[in-house]
Amino acid sequence: MLKSLTILKEKMVDFQSYPFSLPLINRMNSMNFSNHVTFFVGENGSGKSTLLEAIAYQCGFNTAGGGRNNTYYVESSEAALGNYVRLSWYPKITTGFFMRAESFYEFATHIDHLGRYDSYGGRSLHNQSHGESFLSLFKHRFKGNGIYLLDEPEAALSPARQLSLLRIIKDLSESSQFIIATHSPILLGYPDAQIISFDSNPISQIAYEDTDHYQITRRFLENRAAVFRHLFEDSDDDMDQ
Repeated sequence: MLKSLTILKEKMVDFQSYPFSLPLINRMNSMNFSNHVTFFVGENGSGKSTLLEAIAYQCGFNTAGGGRNNTYYVESSEAALGNYVRLSWYPKITTGFFMRAESFYEFATHIDHLGRYDSYGGRSLHNQSHGESFLSLFKHRFKGNGIYLLDEPEAALSPARQLSLLRIIKDLSESSQFIIATHSPILLGYPDAQIISFDSNPISQIAYEDTDHYQITRRFLENRAAVFRHLFEDSDDDMDQ
């Protein structure tokens, strides 16, 4: 299991350029993982996906998406922070997968070139709907005794299929580890998960009910008319200024 991560700031020179200018560089030195299921939450640009990608790089996974044996290239998929983190394990896990929603199409094309569909439901991922292809990956490629890094897996999943993913996580969590960057209040509701907020300073663990994802969604569902009134009236005021 991955127990901790350390940012190697002593190796960094230029803190004004990406990725060293990301908020996470100032907000953390290390991170401990206390659970088999951990979620990264935060606004776009907070660095959660970049850190997840760096973990994938240190695990030896293809940072365009895939495992150790998936060799293909996607432009702009290099792990910018990969050489500046150190992972501590107990015990070391050598199998797993890095799932990137934004480059999943390229991963599916890579699998087509290989012509190996046993681990993906027996047919091309391109011949399945977007949501079906995601679930085929989760159901058939994910096994026990692995570490699974998921970057916004909810991107193609309906609410019902997000619940299906939670069941898959539950079935594997006894022997595997999941680290997931997400904006989904459904996924974040996984029982007893560790949730790490990249918006807090310093970056730290947060309760589910304290996340913006939960609070905004709850406020919207309980009184969406008031939310719209506040949102639209504020927008009108801004336009008049």
